[in-house]
Amino acid sequence: MAAYLDSGRLIDGIIALVTLEALLLAALRVFFGWGPASMSSIANCMAGAGLLLALRAAMADAPFAVIGACLLAALIAHLADLAMRWRASNRIDGVPANLKSPSAELAPESSCV
Repeated sequence: MAAYLDSGRLIDGIIALVTLEALLLAALRVFFGWGPASMSSIANCMAGAGLLLALRAAMADAPFAVIGACLLAALIAHLADLAMRWRASNRIDGVPANLKSPSAELAPESSCV
């Protein structure tokens, strides 16, 4: 078991599962309209994969530049995911939150007088 962990095969398997997850989430979104936004999901999975690749590179005694490149890729993907989520959270019913009238939220859905 220790040889399996030391060889990095476990990390390779986890990277394969993360890739499968990204593909599955994208397919569910494209074909059925279910799940989170595709680009945000892919960016999130890329951030995780970048961290796993950095771990795999460190376990294989790769040069520091390779490890740093993997970590930088993970950071860029993470920041892209945050930006997409932040932009999405600032929208209310498809309208930017700063453009929506505060009184519109207080008004009843329909007036039946």
